[in-house]
Amino acid sequence: MHADLPTEGTAYVNGYDIAKDSGKVRESIGFITADERSFYWRLTGRQNLKFFASLHNFYSYDAEKRVDELLSLIGLENRADDRFLSYSAGMKQRMAIVRGLLNDPAVVFMDEPTKALDPGAAYTLREFIKERIVKEQGKTVFLSTHHLGEAEQLCDRIVIIDEGKIKVIGTIEELKSDLHKPNPTLDDVFVHHTGKEFKEEMPERPQSGRRRMVHRIQGGGMRGMRF
Repeated sequence: MHADLPTEGTAYVNGYDIAKDSGKVRESIGFITADERSFYWRLTGRQNLKFFASLHNFYSYDAEKRVDELLSLIGLENRADDRFLSYSAGMKQRMAIVRGLLNDPAVVFMDEPTKALDPGAAYTLREFIKERIVKEQGKTVFLSTHHLGEAEQLCDRIVIIDEGKIKVIGTIEELKSDLHKPNPTLDDVFVHHTGKEFKEEMPERPQSGRRRMVHRIQGGGMRGMRF
């Protein structure tokens, strides 16, 4: 199995060409998803992380050291030896974040990190992303979320993509100022550039009505969003 090389154009991640330096690109990125099923529920949190560390070629002392550092970062060192199945939704999501940081990536992709969390847990997680991952560790985060308020709280640049095409890109202030109306919201920005109203009705076919918004915080900043 192999991936087809692009027929034209270039793309870089952390300064590396995705076609010529694919190994370096993989070393530079981490992926964080809300999918709990990708963990082994009968193993402890520590055992899960040591297993995933081995996939990044961290073994023995190096793995234990990195796992301990990250467990301390998310405040789960006292629950590390409990089975994963005993964790709350917020704890499981923090474990997912740790897994995505095991290889100390410069760029982190987060797919709906606050999905299924209650308001208090979601707020705590957003603060953790903003203060600990972005500000303290200086990582670039691409964030996918359904919540426009979350995008506005976390991100300094936004890209709106609709049906596979980039509609607009800019800071929140730039996007709102383009509307020339008093107190515009990100909802207004989305509707203005896509021509689509938010509706509750179901599409006739799965995925047919799907819309994407991508936002970012960069260099100690964020990106990404999907509808």
